[in-house]
Amino acid sequence: MPATNDPHELSPAELTWHRVSPRYVTARLLNRMVTTVIWTAIVSVPVLLALLGVWSGGVQWWLWLPPAVVLAWGVVQLCLTPRRVRAIGYAQAPTELWLRKGLFFRTVTVVPYGRMQYVEISTGPVLNAFGLASVTLHTASAGTDAVLPGLPREEADRLREQLTERGEAHMVGL
Repeated sequence: MPATNDPHELSPAELTWHRVSPRYVTARLLNRMVTTVIWTAIVSVPVLLALLGVWSGGVQWWLWLPPAVVLAWGVVQLCLTPRRVRAIGYAQAPTELWLRKGLFFRTVTVVPYGRMQYVEISTGPVLNAFGLASVTLHTASAGTDAVLPGLPREEADRLREQLTERGEAHMVGL
């Protein structure tokens, strides 16, 4: 996970940002491809019914528009996925964890260590196949919970332990 600093970021320059695993790109691409195929198949049902003769009048040109739009949208999403994944990152400051995401609409979330109630690691079949996990930071306010997806399992475990220790150390001062 290479560290990056970007002068256009919404954060202090002294932070060192870490990206998620490059394997997460493959996991997200796989997810996006399956989603595109499923939605294209669903919106293609009228075309299929017309081709089978269930609907009279044959296949009209406009019946092809919904599948074409869904397929085009899926291709655009596939093209943007690698850059979107590279935009996900985190940085550890002395008193808080910074999370960033977003390609066109960037979001930076700052979670003070003292506000964390617990840190959770989750993985599903696809992430597990790539040796990845997601770290979820739970705080007192449900609106400030933060998720960091696509970390290698070892990094997720290390980060969970480190965040738990820092959270406990900062809670002592309250």
